[in-house]
Amino acid sequence: MGNTASCCGSASPRLRRHAHRRLDSSQREPRRDLQHISDREKVDELNLESNPSDHPQATTMFLSKSQNDAREKQKSVFINNAVGGVQNGTPRRKYSSCSTIFLDDSTLSQPHLKHTIKCVALAIYYHIKNRDRDGGMLVDIFDEKLHPLSRSEVPPDYDQHDPEQRQIYRFIRTLFSAAQLTSECAIVMLVYLERLLTYAEICICPGNWRRIVLGSILLASKVWDDQAVWNVDYCQILKEMTIQDMNELERQFLELLQFNINVPSSVYAKYYFDLRSLSKSSNLNVPLEPLSRDKAQRLEAISRLCDDRFKEIRRAARKRSVSADHLWVSRRVPAILS
Repeated sequence: MGNTASCCGSASPRLRRHAHRRLDSSQREPRRDLQHISDREKVDELNLESNPSDHPQATTMFLSKSQNDAREKQKSVFINNAVGGVQNGTPRRKYSSCSTIFLDDSTLSQPHLKHTIKCVALAIYYHIKNRDRDGGMLVDIFDEKLHPLSRSEVPPDYDQHDPEQRQIYRFIRTLFSAAQLTSECAIVMLVYLERLLTYAEICICPGNWRRIVLGSILLASKVWDDQAVWNVDYCQILKEMTIQDMNELERQFLELLQFNINVPSSVYAKYYFDLRSLSKSSNLNVPLEPLSRDKAQRLEAISRLCDDRFKEIRRAARKRSVSADHLWVSRRVPAILS
């Protein structure tokens, strides 16, 4: 068997083509197991809608759930700025002028930590507020009644009242401050959270949002940060939780994600810009700081470095195209005017 397979594999492409031509047309029936290209495109479009955390073209779930409320906030902000542009003697927004230029220090590679956590908390708030109350599966490992985060008794109506954005922000901010996590970890955390909702068809609600957020932070900190925080360190933050409960939360979270912890750069960039769009529509703008002389010099140095690299690339491209340019000139024929 092995020798026969090796002989077939070593046959030349020409012999294989001749053998294929010797087959009659009646013997070469079309394969029925192959999909048509239109069918494959339909499947891809379906995957875009069902798994937006895996595809950079699909709209994020939190942005689509926040559109209705964001429009109302945009109207109120427009009315307030149009009717009363000045409040308490100070303008509502900062604008750049000839003397002062205001910039935000949030970039794709280094987002603003506090602002990013606020946006992520707002995205989770919209997930809970605009959830499908009739559908969605509830998993026991995320239920605070079965696995409480504190020793205090869980109230009977723990799953009836939606949390406020400030409550979600304080919970995430506490974990990030104690574990010294970066702002990039917050974006990856949101990717894992939405991936969990789509993969496992879980409904995030007032009774399980804390443990879902904790599981996503736990996983994102280990995947993203070089010096990951151990589970026992989180037990020092949440002192009522046991290490066994933390390990089981991580294990089931990974199983529900189907061990898909890969976050492409395109997906990360999509979530970053969608969070900025959410902050703009919800009037949570990035804090602006006046441009100082030191920061302007750093920006100018980075700009010069980029210009030098671009010039080197252009020189290399010109050297590669010199032979082709001479070949094109030699083929020119003078025109004959009558």
